[in-house]
Amino acid sequence: MQGAPSRRPAPRGLPPQPTMTGPRLALAAALLCSCTSPVADANSWWSLAMNPIQRPEMYIIGAQPVCSQLPGLSPGQRKLCQLYQEHMVFIGEGARSAIKECQYQFRQRRWNCSTVDNTSVFGRVMKIGSRETAFTYAVSAAGVVNAISRACREGELSSCGCSRTARPKDLPRDWLWGGCGDNVEYGYRFAKEFVDAKEREKNYVRGSEEQARMLMNLQNNEAGRRAVYKLADVACKCHGVSGSCSLKTCWLQLADFRKVGDLLKEKYDSAAAMRISRKGKLELVNNRFNMPTQEDLVYVDPSPDYCLRNETTGSLGTQGRLCNKTSEGMDGCELMCCGRGYDQFKSVQVERCHCKFHWCCYVKCKKCTEIVDQYVCK
Repeated sequence: MQGAPSRRPAPRGLPPQPTMTGPRLALAAALLCSCTSPVADANSWWSLAMNPIQRPEMYIIGAQPVCSQLPGLSPGQRKLCQLYQEHMVFIGEGARSAIKECQYQFRQRRWNCSTVDNTSVFGRVMKIGSRETAFTYAVSAAGVVNAISRACREGELSSCGCSRTARPKDLPRDWLWGGCGDNVEYGYRFAKEFVDAKEREKNYVRGSEEQARMLMNLQNNEAGRRAVYKLADVACKCHGVSGSCSLKTCWLQLADFRKVGDLLKEKYDSAAAMRISRKGKLELVNNRFNMPTQEDLVYVDPSPDYCLRNETTGSLGTQGRLCNKTSEGMDGCELMCCGRGYDQFKSVQVERCHCKFHWCCYVKCKKCTEIVDQYVCK
């Protein structure tokens, strides 16, 4: 019989920095280097999450190529798309999982990662180099690593397959290193090429605010990718008669994306305030703190006021947001509503209740209704 998978830490170094293997990606890197014109920030590759992407084989011969139809790609990203069309579906999946995770992590905050349209996705608020923007860039890059790594393992991409990570040195000698693991090495390298392309093709004046923002984005992209890589573990499965576990087969497996979100939220809470030096390097605003590592988030602008709607900053405000009357945290009505007060209303909630197991084999429940008090910010 086969036992349930078990997991143990798999400390590993990051893959060699970072060009992906193969002549096609070398060509892609060369194409990216040729692009130096600034790209408007109104559109973003995040829009791949909002617009369904057809797989390349679904396109009719002679139809307009898929890459020319995708909104939000920079010139370098569009050229990578032409080389790796089959990857685009999974980049979209990664962006969707990132948006979903962002909205979960900030569900009780004044800024709750709301999407405002299908092009810029998060709106003007991303033009500000704030902590919230830092988290969004990091979790988005992490989403791409996650989706591409898993697509490799599942045989969805022709340019990659199962993980080729070397056997961990501390793995017990009688355990087998095999199976088909998530190819986090390929996912990391491809995400670096694709996500960073938009930043690296820009050419800004040294020491300018624009260069500061570009360096901030690159730092946070890297922190997101490293979060996925760091949390990937060795998973093992038992084999043997009656679950005796006389033999174990192990492989590399991605952590649940919620763990990645939790880690990046911790990084958000401890993000470092930075500024650009005359030499074109990011430096700490307050030298009493330690310099951030490549796993840390950084920001260059203070967060805007998220209390009130502001078309200039892109803040949606908190009017109409649900709040918790009894909480003293950020989800409490006092903080969520920014002192403006709140309205009370009653709502009907329907839940499953009185569930019973019937032989064999189903569960039957009744539906119970309950009238509850809810509160919304004025």
